[in-house]
Amino acid sequence: MTVSMHMPASEDRFSANPELSYTLPSYYYYDADIFEQEKTRIFQQTWQYVGHSERVSTRGDYFTCEVHGESIFVMRGTDGTLRAFYNVCSHRAHQLLSGSGNTSTIVCPYHAWSYELDGRLRYARNSESVAGFNSAEFCLKEVQVEVFLNFVFVNLDLNGPSLKDQTGTLEDEIRSFSPRLDELTLAHRRSYEIKANWKNIMENYSECYHCPMSHPSFANGVVDMQSYRITLNDIHHSHKSRSKPPQDRAYKFNGDVTAHAQEFGGWFIWPNLAIEVYPGGNLNVFHVMPVAPEVSLQHIEWYFLDNTPTQEETEIVQFLHDTVRLEDVELCESVQRGLRSRGYHQGRLVVDPERTDASEHAVHHFQSLVRSALAHQ
Repeated sequence: MTVSMHMPASEDRFSANPELSYTLPSYYYYDADIFEQEKTRIFQQTWQYVGHSERVSTRGDYFTCEVHGESIFVMRGTDGTLRAFYNVCSHRAHQLLSGSGNTSTIVCPYHAWSYELDGRLRYARNSESVAGFNSAEFCLKEVQVEVFLNFVFVNLDLNGPSLKDQTGTLEDEIRSFSPRLDELTLAHRRSYEIKANWKNIMENYSECYHCPMSHPSFANGVVDMQSYRITLNDIHHSHKSRSKPPQDRAYKFNGDVTAHAQEFGGWFIWPNLAIEVYPGGNLNVFHVMPVAPEVSLQHIEWYFLDNTPTQEETEIVQFLHDTVRLEDVELCESVQRGLRSRGYHQGRLVVDPERTDASEHAVHHFQSLVRSALAHQ
């Protein structure tokens, strides 16, 4: 890994043993060189969430997205196959599509080169007069695409392993918390700009040590902190806890008690996504996109059985957005300012042997993944 000018490598006290480890050095959260390394070694080599498959349910449907500087579009082909391509014409590099919609042909707005929905060059005006012109050279360049839990992910690394292979039984686990997941539809979306490094935000998600102090309404009214546990896996970790429903109501999913009707489940998926299921089976997606070393966008999406939330669902959304999430935004921005202080370099992770609700072992897991990715040449 490239060593920053901010400190000698010998002063980095991060340890492979979480119970002995210090945090990552503070410069990891604002150094421009680190941020550029993350672009190529993390975000362009991992599975990135881009949207729900309902957006491309019909042949010809497409939507565009950005993966850390690369414009991509996802499209349902005439053969029903879902594909993803770099959003750039093979002629003179003009962007092909914007937003979302449905089309039978991909036509470049610059010189009208057109492509089939499977990426093959269909027509390039006057190319028949060009010596040695081979249309097969100018197909659109594909990226990996995979549907996981009805969500669409793309990976710019064509040789990377599938998300399913990397996460094992995770899909089955989440489905056990939300058994009618296939019926869910996007009902609410909100975005925030946060003046904080993306890792700072994901680390905030990776522990509930701060919950009793910083989220008293969540820790005292939604979950049972004594039962809160975080379990580590290869590229993900799970948060589970018994819930605290109102005394006069058992949480149900459209009238049916779910297998985990009285539990909260949350799952971090490397590097920048979390999926949560609250009592009753409804689901939200928590997605963090890096913008600059100290600026990130946080997108929250809620999926319900109907795209118009019920009164109870609206109250849940408002509580989690307007209370818990905004509390976290303030925490992360304060931490980001502190990481710049001359009075801070590395902190000590609090990791107990029992991995209780007050343990930061999942933060260590996340930071280990960061270090491993940046060390990979």
